[in-house]
Amino acid sequence: MSETRIDWTSGPGGPIRGDIGIPGDKSISHRAIMLAALAEGTSRISGFLEGEDTRATAAIFRSLGVSIEAPSESQRVVHGVGLHGLESSNVALDCGNSGTGMRLLTGLLAGQRFDATLIGDESLSRRPMRRVIDPLIKMGARIEAEEGGLPPLRIRGGQRLHGITYTPPVASAQIKSAVLLAGLYALGDTEVREVHPTRDYTERMLAAFGWPVDFSEGQARLGGGYRLRATDVDVPADFSSAAFFIVAATLVPGSELILRSVGLNPRRTGLLEVLRAMGADIRAEHRREQGGELVADLVVRHAKLRGIEVPLEHVPDMIDEFPILFIAAAAAQGRTVIRGAAELRVKESDRIATMAAGLRALGVRVAETPDGAVIEGGSIGEGEIDSAGDHRVAMSFVVAGAVAAGEVRVGDCANVATSFPGFLELAHRAGLGVRSAD
Repeated sequence: MSETRIDWTSGPGGPIRGDIGIPGDKSISHRAIMLAALAEGTSRISGFLEGEDTRATAAIFRSLGVSIEAPSESQRVVHGVGLHGLESSNVALDCGNSGTGMRLLTGLLAGQRFDATLIGDESLSRRPMRRVIDPLIKMGARIEAEEGGLPPLRIRGGQRLHGITYTPPVASAQIKSAVLLAGLYALGDTEVREVHPTRDYTERMLAAFGWPVDFSEGQARLGGGYRLRATDVDVPADFSSAAFFIVAATLVPGSELILRSVGLNPRRTGLLEVLRAMGADIRAEHRREQGGELVADLVVRHAKLRGIEVPLEHVPDMIDEFPILFIAAAAAQGRTVIRGAAELRVKESDRIATMAAGLRALGVRVAETPDGAVIEGGSIGEGEIDSAGDHRVAMSFVVAGAVAAGEVRVGDCANVATSFPGFLELAHRAGLGVRSAD
């Protein structure tokens, strides 16, 4: 967690308006660096997210002997070293606050010839890694962790990996991706079968880099023994980052906002379906493919929302967007019921508990359940909340301030830089009344 504490104050302002560009997708930026580093030749990445998480991933590959240039903002040129060209680092590899980085790197490093140690900040060091470690050990990896499967992770090199068929116990693209990345180094086929389909960024990008991979909803299979070929990647705008502005424009009367080139991977956009079911006015225009991913320009207009019972089938496709859904539910008329989201308790914070506590501090009635919450919407009061250093919680309560009865003081916002650099400036441009607290 950042050593510098940053607090913000957010309050009601005018309509949310404009035509804005959201920074690049964090999940795709991570994967683009990883596969470009393992490819043969030089890859160019445009739209790279200039966040602390993704920069940490790039720094790790530099430590492993990969030359990565940054000729301009959001651009990277990666000189790949091939599948077996990484070099041992004499320092621990610091993932910062990134669970995606650590989990995917665990799979990728499991097949290397050298030892490696993955560390993270205080928040990441409390996040469970056993769900990734277990299938990798089944493949022949040797990985040591702290009690409870917590980081640091010590990965022993020189192991002979073999393919497995694996069904993750929870719907998680990170688990799937870790197993598939280890499968690049394994003998035989590696297959992941999911109870509920998750986002397929890794599969799509492997195919773009020339690795044969067979995938469909809920299933992905690949064999070892191939090569990755350098390619150029154009990263779409991050849907999870766009979500804060989508909800803000929906809630604030008189708003109309255009968000350009937003990634609409169908396994990522459950929030759109849920907001529309609540009455939101969101149009996707100029649908097209960009780097193998569906993108569109989103046009969002103010609409009155009503509470609903969130359909279980959308939960895995919006797991990162639940904090901002809590805000939408608090402002909606009636009751919103969230179930099947126990995964929220092991994110950067316990997001169910953190969001519930924050909303209660603003006068909203919230009942926590083990896997969700019941939110009685209608109005949001003023007050002070603690984001627990969770970037998505912090940004969500900034949006809450836009429709609150008075000012909302949001504490501990420094980690917003991990996923959304420039959030404050873009929020100002769009019309959100947020500032650094006195």
